Amino acid sequence: MADVLSDGSLNQLFREARTHQYFDGREVSDEQIHAIWELAKMGPTSMNQLPARIVWCKSDAAKERLAAHAAPGNVEKVRNAPVCAIVAMDVDFHEQLPQLFPHGNGKAMFDGKPEARETSAFRNSSLQGGYLILAARALGLDCGPMSGFNNAAVDADFFADDPSWKSNFICSIGYGDPTRLHERSPRPDFGAFNRLI
Repeated sequence: MADVLSDGSLNQLFREARTHQYFDGREVSDEQIHAIWELAKMGPTSMNQLPARIVWCKSDAAKERLAAHAAPGNVEKVRNAPVCAIVAMDVDFHEQLPQLFPHGNGKAMFDGKPEARETSAFRNSSLQGGYLILAARALGLDCGPMSGFNNAAVDADFFADDPSWKSNFICSIGYGDPTRLHERSPRPDFGAFNRLI
């Protein structure tokens, strides 16, 4: 059985981690981006579908393109982040299942079923986006996930050559500026949102 993580690790991943909208100006290296993926890809998805497709907008030009499709309140968040990841999903993920899930006939389960593929791609790419956030935090970075943007415009701009890719959410990544955080929003106790039966 694996050991329980230390309080310091749990604090970094959950208890003291915050959603950051502002960053302190330090860069995020290509090596750090690769390291985030190497951790995030290990998180479980149904049948090892791994439908997430990530575009890491690091250059000013790429961030400006993405900012053009962001809601007004998110434009500067995208522009000023060291990196802003577009977490997308491939609704034709099943084409990769013979390699990713070799001990089952997963591809046949999704052939000719676009609605089932979209549901599964959305669910599992959302999971992978969560893993990406935890991976970044584990590596000492901070994140600011956002859903305020025009999905259709992002898809047309960034995925014209890959029409089966559909944007899910975007996430700014960097070293957060703690001086610009507001008070943490409430997190209810177990009894408020849970039933143990």
